[in-house]
Amino acid sequence: MPSALVKICGLSTPETLAAAVQAGADYIGLVHFEKSPRHLSLAEAARLRGLVPPQVKVVLLVVNLSPAMLAEAVREVRPDVVQFHGAETPETLARFRAAARIAAWRALGVRGADSLADAARFHGAADRLLFDAPASGLPGGNGTRFDWDLLKAYKAPTPWGLAGGLTSANVAEAIRLTGAPLVDTSSGVESAPGIKDVDKIAAFCKAARL
Repeated sequence: MPSALVKICGLSTPETLAAAVQAGADYIGLVHFEKSPRHLSLAEAARLRGLVPPQVKVVLLVVNLSPAMLAEAVREVRPDVVQFHGAETPETLARFRAAARIAAWRALGVRGADSLADAARFHGAADRLLFDAPASGLPGGNGTRFDWDLLKAYKAPTPWGLAGGLTSANVAEAIRLTGAPLVDTSSGVESAPGIKDVDKIAAFCKAARL
């Protein structure tokens, strides 16, 4: 039976954040990346972070921030996890974890089996790998999926999760096919880019837990 940890990413209002919490999401994602329609300033992200109950973990998504800007973001928002979604190296993640002492996730676009082999570079540097569709206009949140068959036999020491094109209609299939221990959606629970739909959030969480 399908069952996985659930992350709802790109939340931007108290109402949709509350909907994700009520629906049983394990992680909520806040995006700090100006090119994204889901972008939050650090002050906005910090305000939403203050509404999250202790049992739900906060993931701050960033893209290629300088060390100084990253440190400021962590101070302001106080996330439980920072999700790196740019060109950050294993060394960058290792330095961050040593300095900040919070979890670091690394999102990786999957084009083929070579992408999964390349992910081995991050073993020991990332607390979780998030396999996503390859970047197009944005590093993530594009609503596209990759070939899930690539993950059928995937085994690695680092915890991982599945993202890219997940909706309430296909998330159960994705979990059954890949064995994903965590599923992550953003555009899949939106009515328009950056606009979350509370009913779609509830449906996604329910489908992932059937």
